[in-house]
Amino acid sequence: MLNFLLEPFTLGFMRRALAGCLALSIAAPPLGVFLVLRRMSLMSDVLQHGVLPGIAIGAIFAGLSVWAMGIGGVVAGLAVAVVAGWLARRTGGREDSQLAGMYLLALAAGVALISSQHSLDLTHLLFGNVLAVDDTALFGMAGVATITLPVLALIWRPLVLESLDPGFMAATSGKGGLWHLIFLVLVVLCVVSGFVALGTLMSVGLMMLPAIAARHWSDSLAGQVRVSVLLACLSSVGGLILSYNVDIPAGPAIVLTAGGLWLLSLVAGPRASLWRQAMPHA
Repeated sequence: MLNFLLEPFTLGFMRRALAGCLALSIAAPPLGVFLVLRRMSLMSDVLQHGVLPGIAIGAIFAGLSVWAMGIGGVVAGLAVAVVAGWLARRTGGREDSQLAGMYLLALAAGVALISSQHSLDLTHLLFGNVLAVDDTALFGMAGVATITLPVLALIWRPLVLESLDPGFMAATSGKGGLWHLIFLVLVVLCVVSGFVALGTLMSVGLMMLPAIAARHWSDSLAGQVRVSVLLACLSSVGGLILSYNVDIPAGPAIVLTAGGLWLLSLVAGPRASLWRQAMPHA
């Protein structure tokens, strides 16, 4: 059992992957909690597809450079979010329908661009590759966490107010749109920073699944943030151990572990779980 748990981390690339995933586990789940609070859970899915064309263009022009792909992904993700919001305001349509159209186009364009380059491995970009977490990728993931946490702390109060009562924020000239934009930038940064180890299709799993599970363990916003970070860290460690021993990609392994913790929380958590509903006086 000790070999099963510890042997993966005797290898340098697994330790780098663990360090990067733990950095992402600290920074991303608090953003996921706010996405759930703001009823924007599917926005993360839109952004993870929207960054793919930017990552593909960065890879075409600069090879498998983490910085080039990362910058391209950030630009593409922000473009998808901003353009969809602008189209919704100009046409009077619902923003979710514009987001659906934008992310489908972005996903198709990204897959087409990557497939046209035989030197690029589509599977690794979509599902991640733990072997690709070199020092550059690790510093990128740690750097995003270093930026995200202080910025989130600075905008915490106005973001909470804008999430709970945007009408009051607008009436008091609270610049709700500015806090929303800063928040979206942080979400895009976390989605892009995790694509090396988790892939563009899986990086959002470490953000959202612990955040969704956290509501079954705490009824306060701060408590949900703490629980979500703990669950994400457990998912990172458990997923990498599963990936190494079962020989499956790290991204799906981590997301499956996070999904297992969510199902456990849904069934047996102390708040709003199936067990609590079946035995309300327990």
